[in-house]
Amino acid sequence: MEALVLRLSQLDAQAEGAMRVVMFYDTLMRRRVDLPALARSSAGLAGSVAGIRLDGTARVIRFSPDGGEASAPPPPASTTVPVTLDEEEIGAVWLERPGPPEPLDELLLDRLAIAVASVVERYGPARTTMADPALVELAIGNDSDEATRARALRLLGFAAGLPVRVVAVRSRVPLDRVGGLVCPGRPVKAAALADVGVILATTVDPARFPAGVRAGIGAAESADRSWREARTALRFTTVRQPVVHYAALGALALLAEVPEEAVRDNADVAAIARLADGPDDLETLDAYCATGSLRRAADLLHLHHSSVSRRLEQIGRTLGIELTEPTGLVRARIALTAWRLLDG
Repeated sequence: MEALVLRLSQLDAQAEGAMRVVMFYDTLMRRRVDLPALARSSAGLAGSVAGIRLDGTARVIRFSPDGGEASAPPPPASTTVPVTLDEEEIGAVWLERPGPPEPLDELLLDRLAIAVASVVERYGPARTTMADPALVELAIGNDSDEATRARALRLLGFAAGLPVRVVAVRSRVPLDRVGGLVCPGRPVKAAALADVGVILATTVDPARFPAGVRAGIGAAESADRSWREARTALRFTTVRQPVVHYAALGALALLAEVPEEAVRDNADVAAIARLADGPDDLETLDAYCATGSLRRAADLLHLHHSSVSRRLEQIGRTLGIELTEPTGLVRARIALTAWRLLDG
């Protein structure tokens, strides 16, 4: 602090700008933002790519002034400051300004280094994505008011104004690994609740979910509503479609609102339940419903189309549905989906 005061006393005309830099980082530290948020905010403040490196984990975070991750190979840093914790150098922060350093760059990096050390001290160098389940429940629960939800999200490391995507997950893969894969280098938190895992992230890449994971992705902006949507979408996942966006369900989402008793009493659903005793029949019907085409279903099943045709004829007789007609295909799709919702 004495060094900071000495530097400020020497800035003269730049003292006002220096105080703004100090206040900027004080605000970030009060909000308990994470390392990606620190790098993103610093890049925006400096008008230059900002980077953070932690030696213990070899983790490097770089953001551009526009708020996006810096993907190009880094040029030589224009200014670098070490990150020190308990008198030990644990990493570095830097700016990648194309021209000469600006007067406040070193001060900005000093404050960034202090903020990074604070984050590392609080969470550890290999900061896990796992979070306190009680805090996550406050962020997504129906019983939380907006102020409580906003505070919980801030404590989880999501800065005000950042979008938060909510994902419901069933997986044997550890949740922290799943979270790190689908949202690399950006704020992400995960927790295991009573019956399902939850991931909160600023972005979600559906293509990065590992094999064996079922995931439903909410669409709403509010975390509580997005969580309800994510749980609903999770119910629609299958082996063939392990990741489902709630927004992509459209009117199909209404099936999740139908009372269980009414679904069980439906003749088409009851017929599907009987068909489930023959796994080959169910797989054939699933492939046909998914593609809407006899030949594409045969390709999916690695069977000759004549074999699939014979199976579908038998399945149609069992269900009492003419599967080759558009109305029959719609009935079969709805019945199969409704039965899966019952099965969980």
